[in-house]
Amino acid sequence: MKVAEKRLRQLGNRMLQELKRGNSPYIEIPVRALGNVYFDSERRLLQLGEKSGRRYFLNLAHAKKFMQTLLVASYCLELIQKGKHASLRDVYYALKRNLPNSKEVTFQDQSESNPVIEDLEVSLNLLREELHISADRKGYLIGNIVLRERVVDETFEIDASQLGTGGWGIPSNVEEIEFLDIQADYVLVIETGAMFERLAEERFWKKNNCLMVATKGQPSRGTRRLIHRLYYEANLPVYVFTDGDPYGWYIYSVIKQGSINLAYLSEKLGTPDAKFLGVTMSDVDKYNLHGQVHKLKEGDIKRAKELKDYPWFKNEEWQREINLMLEKKIRIEQQAFSSKSLEYVAEVYLPEKIEKEDFLP
Repeated sequence: MKVAEKRLRQLGNRMLQELKRGNSPYIEIPVRALGNVYFDSERRLLQLGEKSGRRYFLNLAHAKKFMQTLLVASYCLELIQKGKHASLRDVYYALKRNLPNSKEVTFQDQSESNPVIEDLEVSLNLLREELHISADRKGYLIGNIVLRERVVDETFEIDASQLGTGGWGIPSNVEEIEFLDIQADYVLVIETGAMFERLAEERFWKKNNCLMVATKGQPSRGTRRLIHRLYYEANLPVYVFTDGDPYGWYIYSVIKQGSINLAYLSEKLGTPDAKFLGVTMSDVDKYNLHGQVHKLKEGDIKRAKELKDYPWFKNEEWQREINLMLEKKIRIEQQAFSSKSLEYVAEVYLPEKIEKEDFLP
């Protein structure tokens, strides 16, 4: 029996036993608010605090949420037993219905069902993907790795070195992906799809014996989970390559420390030993890219100041880079190196940084 199925059954059995005793069943749900999130400096991860709330069956203020939570739990158990996966939108429509002898509906819209799914995963200490609930597919992988993917009762072997420049589309649920064979020295995580395609065309992964992962902006949960697994299960160092702007740097911190919104999943999604390759403000001088920078907008400045105050950006190296950005009021994109040549990032910038271990922590 899967862990998720076991925990769902335990939840249902506990509700049933409480009813038989004449008690009001309740569900204990950790509080996911910002005030209950902290940075664990030893684990180097954002963590959820100890505050929690109870959702009671025999409480008029809680009754609807209690019913919604058990509806979602029951549906997840059904999905697991059938070996099927549903999207967030599927769950909403599958459970949306009128309540008998009432004008009430189970879920008014998806803004009600989504938080209930998050409540359930944090309450059970599971990823929603383990509950067979999927999000949109986002992110790509290419390199010398052979994977086995299970779809219902079939399995497929995927050789990510034989997929041209497009790579393998990372699914939202990577829990049942098996690593059959990996011949790589490290994982290079790339923020933009355009840079991923540029490096794929240059066959960077082949020439430098690495796996390349494209996040296409803020990484999805599936992509973060895959990066986490490649580090912890395959023992591959993780290097992150983003734009030199506050948003690219925050993408790095999400991969490394986790995110505030998903602090309760940091241990499954975060990779604290990931290293930052670039782009940095120091690179502007080092590689003479002054003509390729852009001015910071007000939103960029505000975001940079927020980063500066995050505990995990308090080290000397990051404070220097953020101060340089605020002082010069500039940002720079990965594609700025194309001013030198299309091949420059693949043939000079990345190999040089990796060889010299010119990383930020």
